[in-house]
Amino acid sequence: NVNELSDAQIKQLLQQAQASGMSDQQLLQEAATRGLPPQQVQTLEKRIAKVKSTNNDQGDLSDTGLNQGRKLNYSQDSLSGASQKSAPNSDVFGSLQTKIFGADLFRNKNLTFEPNLNLATPVNYVLGPGDQLNINVYGRSVANWKLPVSAEGNINIPGVGLINITGKTMEQATVVIKSHLLANNYAINNGTTVQISLGNIRSIKVIIVGEVVRPGTYTLPSLATVFNSLYSAGGPSDIGSFRQIEIIRDNRVIRRLDIYDFLLRGDQKDNIRLQDQDLVRVPTYKVRVQMMGEVKRPALYEILPGETLKDVIAFAGGFSDQAFPELVKVTQISNNEKRLTDIAAEDYKNYIPLRGDKYVVERILDRYENRVTIIGAVFRPGQYELTGGMTLSQLLKRAGGFKGDAFTNRGNLVRLKPDNSREQLSFNGQQVLDNPTADILLKREDSVIIASQFDLHTGYKVTIKGQVRLPGEFAYADSMSVADLVIKAGGFSEGASPKRIEVSRRVFDNDPKAQNSLIASVFTVNVDPDLKNNSANFVLKP
Repeated sequence: NVNELSDAQIKQLLQQAQASGMSDQQLLQEAATRGLPPQQVQTLEKRIAKVKSTNNDQGDLSDTGLNQGRKLNYSQDSLSGASQKSAPNSDVFGSLQTKIFGADLFRNKNLTFEPNLNLATPVNYVLGPGDQLNINVYGRSVANWKLPVSAEGNINIPGVGLINITGKTMEQATVVIKSHLLANNYAINNGTTVQISLGNIRSIKVIIVGEVVRPGTYTLPSLATVFNSLYSAGGPSDIGSFRQIEIIRDNRVIRRLDIYDFLLRGDQKDNIRLQDQDLVRVPTYKVRVQMMGEVKRPALYEILPGETLKDVIAFAGGFSDQAFPELVKVTQISNNEKRLTDIAAEDYKNYIPLRGDKYVVERILDRYENRVTIIGAVFRPGQYELTGGMTLSQLLKRAGGFKGDAFTNRGNLVRLKPDNSREQLSFNGQQVLDNPTADILLKREDSVIIASQFDLHTGYKVTIKGQVRLPGEFAYADSMSVADLVIKAGGFSEGASPKRIEVSRRVFDNDPKAQNSLIASVFTVNVDPDLKNNSANFVLKP
């Protein structure tokens, strides 16, 4: 459903199409080939045009071939050959598939979750066959042993004998080793010190089953955690749970891992270190919902018992800047059909998400509650805040007043009526400023238009013909003389005479009903041959 896509998704679709060398028409044809109904394709075309017009000023999207003003016919017949016109890359629609929150954690090639083997050995590290212990004795007694842990879990200290340390933590093994050394005349804490560290680290076998991308048995370093094992197996599959991953040891569940704890809060309390023959099981999810629209992270989210819609909104990062937060629409799945429910903001903490819920957060209205606009011959045209009791004269003053070319005899105020139709009010701009009784109380979305005198007539021109170098039409200016116009026309040509220059001028004050009404007056003037400035020179009119 194209109407369910956010503007950000449409923009992302266009950017990916550009990167793939697709024009907008190819993109629409590919959508139809994939099964998008013709009406939805036309809706997609309108959404693309809207996003482009919105981002045009910012230069975010360039025109990739959408023919503005020409409606394309997306009937099935016209698209029957779309497959022959296949786009260079049709994978751009993958961006519209709803993401499973958390799945990118295990698909990201820049994240490996490899354990750091160069860290100091954790005191709770459990020793086992294959490990190597480094034992340094210095002081009154000196020794340096590198002792492997045998298959039976023993180390053999020269002069001391076998010590079983399998299943013991580093802290416990250190106490045991020191006690054996003390019993064999090593004067520990009496001038002799013992330091025990882990040398080579053994490998362990971990079994990963359930809904993971690549289930199986994996060989991992003994410092590996649950995250390390999940990454090796590709993470949970599309139907796998991200929140109830079981770590099984000795046939019992010893811990449940919730990946959301790490993604949302950076909490790794359940990301425990694995032991040999541990089993990691990823069950299928039980309740998953979809959050769409104006939230920061639209995606599919897994819900645990006791969580509410408020938690889902928090998982999605909260509302976006353009969201309407007072209402969330949810499409529910009943026994044999769907049902639409509106959830008010005060009920977010009480609504229990149901299997298959689809939430839509809509945008705020594209309108202003307190905007007025003034354009035209004022010094600061633009949009202004409508304050309580604001009048037209106050708006004119905020806009810096009239420019010198303002036509103040008549201005226009365009107003929205309750039914969204428009009405126009006229006013005398100067009277509005001078006479409080002529002032007008403004309303939301009022638009004030102040015309310029230059907008009310065609540009004034004068014309020169005959023996000048550049005859033609020129812009008129006050106090322009014949000599001025001759100079504008490049001066006299070789055969020109400065005497008896004929000037014809339209007559404006004649009576059109009179039989012999004049339409023009003709004057004959002389100018200085050298076009010297002469105060008595004939002055032209438009």
